[in-house]
Amino acid sequence: MSRHLVRMILFLTALPLLAGCETLDPYERLNFIRDRIAPKLELQIEKNQKKEPEYANIHLGAPTYLRIFKEESVLEAWLQDSVTGRYVLFKTYPICAYSGGLGPKEKEGDLKSPEGFYAIGKNWFRPESHYHLAMNIGYPNDFDKAHGRTGSHLMLHGGCKSDGCYAMNNRQIEELYILAEQSIRAGNESVPVHIFPFRMTGTNLEAHLGDPSMRFWINLKRGYDVFEEIRIPPDVIVKDGLYSFSPDLAAPGGV
Repeated sequence: MSRHLVRMILFLTALPLLAGCETLDPYERLNFIRDRIAPKLELQIEKNQKKEPEYANIHLGAPTYLRIFKEESVLEAWLQDSVTGRYVLFKTYPICAYSGGLGPKEKEGDLKSPEGFYAIGKNWFRPESHYHLAMNIGYPNDFDKAHGRTGSHLMLHGGCKSDGCYAMNNRQIEELYILAEQSIRAGNESVPVHIFPFRMTGTNLEAHLGDPSMRFWINLKRGYDVFEEIRIPPDVIVKDGLYSFSPDLAAPGGV
């Protein structure tokens, strides 16, 4: 009997545990999830490739980019085209819960979900999470630290409950976890996670005129605009207390 078949039999046997207290070893449980979800994602990619030419050169393990919009409560998962280098929208997921409303997280205990430019690193996966699966998004980043913002353990996780994190249902976090994990396993350094209060259109910004976060949001919009224009996440650094982007469409000589 193949090892894969043995794992699948064990997984089916363990379903009551997975649905309840999840008392299995978290890494063995992750193996069950990986064996179930990775083929499902590959099949979805194949189906997309048959329907749309733009999906022809994407695969599980490709550089992956996650984009979150709070007000719309959606998370987008993008995969890089191996020929053009541009990213293609693979799937959009409804966010089950976030907390604290619009605006950035500023301090430990304010229960606000962050906004800004983050990334999931190779050591930031948490299969042992009490929220089914979790990935640390890297808050506070250099921008947050420059502004004296505090907080820790800000995650993208399952469980559909948020105290400052972004929560998905368990089925959704399984897909997102495997997408991100496979990208890192393929040799990519990180998975960018860019978080916006809303789609950064002129109309949406105008609808929030007077909000105390407006200056911060205008800075976020510069990074948003780069991806909208070239479909490649910009490189992000912090300079003089602001996010700075490469390329920067707003700068003289920008792409």
